Amino acid sequence: MAVESWTVIEPWRAFAAVKRFIVAHVAEVVCACLLLAMGANLFASISRKSITNDEIVHIPAGYYHLVAGDFQLNNEHPPLVKMWAALPLLFIQPNEAPPTEAEMQGTFNELTWSYDQRFWQNNKEQFETICFWARAIMIVLTLCFGALIFSYARELFGPRAGVLAVALYSLEPTVLAHGRIVHTDLPAALAFLLFFIVLRNYLKARTLRRALVLGMTTGLALVTKFSLIVLLPVLACLALAALAFAPRLQESRKKILLHAAIVVCLVFLIVNSAYRFERPPLVPGDVKWVQTRSPEAFNHWMTFFRAGSKVLPTYYLFGQYNVMLHNRDGHSASLLGQYNQMGWWYYFPVAFALKTSLPFLLLSIAALGYAFWQLLRKRDKRFLWLLVPIGIYAVLSMTSHINIGVRHFLPVYPFLFVLSAVLIERLLRVRYARHLTLALVVLAFGWMSAEALRTYPDYIPYMNQLASGHPHWWYLSDSNVEWGDDARALAEYLHAHGETNVRGAVSGGWETLAQYGIAYHEIFPRPGVQIPETRYVAIGTGFLNGSTISVPADENGHLISEQERVNYLAAYRTLQPEAVIGNSIYVYRVK
Repeated sequence: MAVESWTVIEPWRAFAAVKRFIVAHVAEVVCACLLLAMGANLFASISRKSITNDEIVHIPAGYYHLVAGDFQLNNEHPPLVKMWAALPLLFIQPNEAPPTEAEMQGTFNELTWSYDQRFWQNNKEQFETICFWARAIMIVLTLCFGALIFSYARELFGPRAGVLAVALYSLEPTVLAHGRIVHTDLPAALAFLLFFIVLRNYLKARTLRRALVLGMTTGLALVTKFSLIVLLPVLACLALAALAFAPRLQESRKKILLHAAIVVCLVFLIVNSAYRFERPPLVPGDVKWVQTRSPEAFNHWMTFFRAGSKVLPTYYLFGQYNVMLHNRDGHSASLLGQYNQMGWWYYFPVAFALKTSLPFLLLSIAALGYAFWQLLRKRDKRFLWLLVPIGIYAVLSMTSHINIGVRHFLPVYPFLFVLSAVLIERLLRVRYARHLTLALVVLAFGWMSAEALRTYPDYIPYMNQLASGHPHWWYLSDSNVEWGDDARALAEYLHAHGETNVRGAVSGGWETLAQYGIAYHEIFPRPGVQIPETRYVAIGTGFLNGSTISVPADENGHLISEQERVNYLAAYRTLQPEAVIGNSIYVYRVK
């Protein structure tokens, strides 16, 4: 009888305990459900999408950083995220041949592309396995980012704001596009948010332990993405302000200097740790690169690398140098039918307006206005911790000459998610407008859900309803419209039509299409290379736009003008494609 009673009562007790837990932690449970649904979406996406053009480089580079401790490869991006993505490869054990002597004598660009091509050629049988696990662990990072957004919103404005912020995060197409990719963009947004969370906690109670956490967080941010070096001036300004107002703050200047020294030491420690304390001299190819790109300041730069490598890794400094060069020289880009090497100050606001779902766009604009009102009229300083980070990164982005994707604006997104969530939460409190607000909230989230479902899994080329009247590639280019992740679908289409050859211009096609049994023949002329006739021509929308075309001369070897370059494939813009793959690759039947 006792046993029967236990078997009947205990399940009900367990059920009651679970029910009590859910009621007490309803916000956390809802947040977990939203992130699980998001994770399922991202995992389903990587089962249908191939790797992007940049992942062709990042994945082998990360593995090489881990197993060889050499950071010359792909040094224009810090190693932390790439090594994180490569962790599962330690169990897969791909075939990895070290760079040849000839490769080591070349510039970092030549080494990167040559080595990565050999890596994928040596691992054809494991291609899908390597790609899946490298991207799977990035999804883990994306879900952790969602949990961090929830935590920050809940701490500032309560659990309901946290849930709403995560709902916005989990449905936004730009986040879904980049949450599964081996790249530094979304991790940079995570590191940027984490920095301000830790900084806020430190300023609330300036303890030694919190100074240690601040130093570690800053160091991790610096080896996540080079643009996050912007955090150092933020800390420097705060330290100077603290020293100036120390008596008013009732703080000892010695304590402030001690904490500043701790932060600086930990930053140096973590940056050096990420590079495994390696400080080799620049290889001859990279010395030649500096001489070519900075001839007038060559000696100054070489002195900088020699002296700087006493305290920081050589290839961390060299990576920062290459980012500086990239920004100095710009990057061929397109915006609203315009072409420019140096970009536009308003590029990122326009890209954000086109690449975010309309409900989130409208919420962001309204939330920014509401936040300024709350800050100026109500003196609610919590909004400083949302507006200041947005302002810092917006200014940084709008002064950049590298206008190749809204992904570079991602560090602003988490703060906009929180601001938008706060606006919704506050509106839901207004009694006389509660039903109208609730209807608008249902409409907004219903619309965003419909957009996420409608677009799945083609999130990279997503644009909202403002992009009408022209093809999407007219508004923006590069990674905004095509990044090579539809290579698998293109290969499947060609195989279904009995083809194993294709001419074209597809981002990353020179490597990924071969993995799926398609011989890819680039449509652009190269000296001594005969381009065969094929039944199909495939043009990525970035190339259809024209900004990403890199053709110095025509098929006769004559130099071409800038206008001729961007219009090199103009004949295909008016042709009717037989198929459009993933909204990013146009397939034309020409024979």
